[in-house]
Order: sequence, then structure tokens, then C-alpha cells
Amino acid sequence: MSSTRYIVDRQIHQDVIVDAVSECRSYLWIATADIKDMHIARGRKAIPFLQRLSELVDEGVSIRLIHAKEPGPAFRADFDRFPNLIQGLEMILCPRTHFKSVIVDGKVAYSGSANLTGAGLGLKSKDRRNFEGGIFTDDPELLRPIMRQFDQLWIGDHCSLCQRKAHCVTYHELIHPA
Repeated sequence: MSSTRYIVDRQIHQDVIVDAVSECRSYLWIATADIKDMHIARGRKAIPFLQRLSELVDEGVSIRLIHAKEPGPAFRADFDRFPNLIQGLEMILCPRTHFKSVIVDGKVAYSGSANLTGAGLGLKSKDRRNFEGGIFTDDPELLRPIMRQFDQLWIGDHCSLCQRKAHCVTYHELIHPA
């Protein structure tokens, strides 16, 4: 029986980023308007989310990330600590991206307001977090449109009509400009 829940604030961090991502075995798709060097809970410690992504890449998980703007220097410094992400993490920068979703193995998905930042999804004290909310589901009737939105952007369905295509790049192009 499928389940859909509305989750908020720190619950998003725990249910989606810690629990669901830890169950990822095949692929992880993330879309966000903003991305920063957030940290996540691992037991009693905090680790960079990029470390968790690096571990998933080492486990053979395919990871795709769509984000709207070039990450800042703190994210880049964190990213450079995990060299396997250069080839193992596919990233597209699309300035029109504003939806936020996390899709794990096509089995569960989050769709809501939280960006991939400490204040949105990561570890921040309860007094420094954003007020976020969204749905978390394993219902195929909801999974399909969430996945379709991500996939259509990923394969470029909107590019022919988009007037901002010149600003879209892969992360490889950001790291190794021509």
C-alpha cells in the first residue's frame, strides 16, 4: 500500500536526506534552485552531503543533479575534496530551475519548497532553518509526474523554447571551461 505524507522542516532532513538517500541503490535525482555545502546527520556526527554522494558513487549509484545557479566557493571547495564526483556526479545548471525534488530509485520522492542548502535540507539549528514543507511519497501516481518533470528538463525538452539556453552548462563545463 502506498503512502504520501506532508513533511516539514527537520523532518525533511531526516526522512528524505538521511533515511531515503541511505536506502538508494540504483539512482538518485535531485533538482534544486540553490545548492550549498550543506551537512547532514550521520549518527551523532555531521558530514558533508557531498561525502554521502561520493560514497553513493563508489557504491555504483548514478546521481543526477539539476540546479539553477553556479555553486559558491564553499561548495566548490567541498566538491574538490571528493574527486570521484567529477566523473560520477552528472550535473546540469539550468537558470530556470526552481522546482525542488529528490527521487530515490524511482521508488520514493520528495517534492516541495526546500533547496539543497543547510537552511533548507541540511543541519541547521531549529532557530536558523527555513520554514519548509513538501510531500514525500511512494505512490506511483505521484512519482510519475515528479520524475517526468525532472526527466523532461534533463533531456532538454524545454530547451528549444527557452530564451536562457546560453546560460545552461554541465558542471564539467564549469570546472573545465573551453
